[in-house]
Amino acid sequence: MNIVVVLGVIITLLTGLPVLLQLLRNHPRGLIVLFFAEMWERFSYYGMRTILIFYLTQHLLFDDNIANSQYGSYTSLVYLLPLIGGVLADRYLGTRKAVAFGALLLVAGHLAMAVEGEPTRETLTYAGQSYEFATEGRMDDRQVRLMVEGEPYAFALKEGGGLQIIDLPATASLPAVLADGSYQLAKTADPVGINVFYLALSLIILGVGFLKPNISTIVGQLYPQGDPRRDSGFTLYYYGINLGAFWASVLCGLLGQQFGWSYGFGLAGIGMALGWVVFVLGKPLLQGKGEPPNPELLAKPVVGPLNREWLIYLSTLPAIAAIWWLVQREAVVGQVLSVAIVVSLAIVAYVIIRVCQTRVERQRMMLAMVLIFGSVVFWTLFEQAGTSLNLFAARNVDLSITGQASTFLGIPMGTPDQLAAAGMAPGAWWSWIDTRFGAAQVQSFNAGFILIFAPIFAALWAFLGRRNMDPDPTMKFGLALLQAGLGFMVVVWSAGFADPTFRLPLMVLGLLYLLHTTGELFLSPVGLSEITKLSLASVVSFMMAVWFLSSSIAQFVGGWIAGLAGTATLGGQVLDPAAALRSSLEVFQMLGYWGLGAGAVFIVLSFFIKGWAHGVETGHGPSPEPIAPTVDGERQAVNPQTLRDDRLS
Repeated sequence: MNIVVVLGVIITLLTGLPVLLQLLRNHPRGLIVLFFAEMWERFSYYGMRTILIFYLTQHLLFDDNIANSQYGSYTSLVYLLPLIGGVLADRYLGTRKAVAFGALLLVAGHLAMAVEGEPTRETLTYAGQSYEFATEGRMDDRQVRLMVEGEPYAFALKEGGGLQIIDLPATASLPAVLADGSYQLAKTADPVGINVFYLALSLIILGVGFLKPNISTIVGQLYPQGDPRRDSGFTLYYYGINLGAFWASVLCGLLGQQFGWSYGFGLAGIGMALGWVVFVLGKPLLQGKGEPPNPELLAKPVVGPLNREWLIYLSTLPAIAAIWWLVQREAVVGQVLSVAIVVSLAIVAYVIIRVCQTRVERQRMMLAMVLIFGSVVFWTLFEQAGTSLNLFAARNVDLSITGQASTFLGIPMGTPDQLAAAGMAPGAWWSWIDTRFGAAQVQSFNAGFILIFAPIFAALWAFLGRRNMDPDPTMKFGLALLQAGLGFMVVVWSAGFADPTFRLPLMVLGLLYLLHTTGELFLSPVGLSEITKLSLASVVSFMMAVWFLSSSIAQFVGGWIAGLAGTATLGGQVLDPAAALRSSLEVFQMLGYWGLGAGAVFIVLSFFIKGWAHGVETGHGPSPEPIAPTVDGERQAVNPQTLRDDRLS
């Protein structure tokens, strides 16, 4: 039994049973439908996110910098497309149809990811003769050997330069040490497999665009205006998001590592299919919410027998082609984001200077922009989880929990090597507890900590609020940034604990994720709630778009920064673990300083600009109805019933 699965079951039972009881007793039955539909949607997204960087670097053999940039382009587009999906749902489809269609696109995309294709092959050519690298295993279990005359040999960088073939016989056709420049490396990719991969990404990006901004909208519509159960309903709903993210990291990472990429990606697709089934069958429980704003207009033929609804669906075909082209060109994505940033800042400046009529309005808008800037910095640091931190876990972290074999209730417990050393050979999977985390399973730390600590933080903010001690938003953002930076510094300061194979203890990475999660809980529940309160009523939708743009920017920049932590690989295997550790620690130190510095700036700034809210927190000024709190890393939680024209969840 995998220790992560065992711990996951315990955490789920302890935190999930109270949630289930509340769902059944106190809330509309439609919330159960949306809870499970969104849980499976997040299961599919985080399941893919958990193993994607490994697929890029080990199956497709992308260099680290290219793989991280590719990952950043993909996630950047994931955060941009919901803007379009929200508009289409608002104007034509309605949220229910948009969610159902987006779910189908996601099912197709995730199942397409399960089509591995042939792995990219890497060969070494010396003196006119080629030698192929043979691979076995995935993620932190991966082993690469150079095939010489039918036999596999390990290899490493030679001190001073060159490539050393370990234990190669003197009679072999290849020298044991190859000087730099004496050999050539070449990669042969499967073009069909790569094109299917990019098609899968395109389907997922478009599917998220239709689904993500709209499903939370229906949650808000289930409750009448002023219903005191609404905030609680959103909290339960976001528990489902975290539950899906948690089990995606645990199970997709486990299957992907032990059985193959197609199993990990395929499980994510099956999860999304289950979400679609739950959503479609649960339609009667939605009480007619989320239907098209003008059903007659939607059903009216526009081009021959085709009505507007089917034209929207068919228009996704050229959209998929455009995304397929764009996602392969991170430079173009960067240019698009740059133009969007310049245009957005110009519009915001115009609104502050010309549209705002009073000093109060101007200062509120400026405070909103300060928070948006802080969110870019925080999520740039936080989103290293799927890239540099994932690779760091596989390459430079000892992922075992135990130091030696033992027993628990008579069941052998330890890693296979520890059990073998103790004379307790592992039997069938259910007869012993494997105390190793898979590299991808480390992603479960964040969602697991959210499930545990979110209720504690919710109670803390309520406690402080009753005593007028709740920190202002700028202070909370500063404390969040400090914790994000401190998380990276914990890893840097722990460099001395590296073992002879240049691996740090798992606890160090766990502390990083704990600090990042507590930082998230300082910042995430504030996010959009503050933007909607501080923005002028006439530009709330635009400011929401700017918030989404900030998340997209963070994803893109985060992918570029992760590339700086890259190191040389052959066949997807690190050549120099010491160099990999140094490279990662250098980037983590840079990120740590940026987080600590930005946090300090925000904390100091809070003393000077906390008055810019002008009573919006206490209701002494015009503001929308309070937004339901976010309780996970989605940081897009909006009270959709209040912001019906925005559809940005």
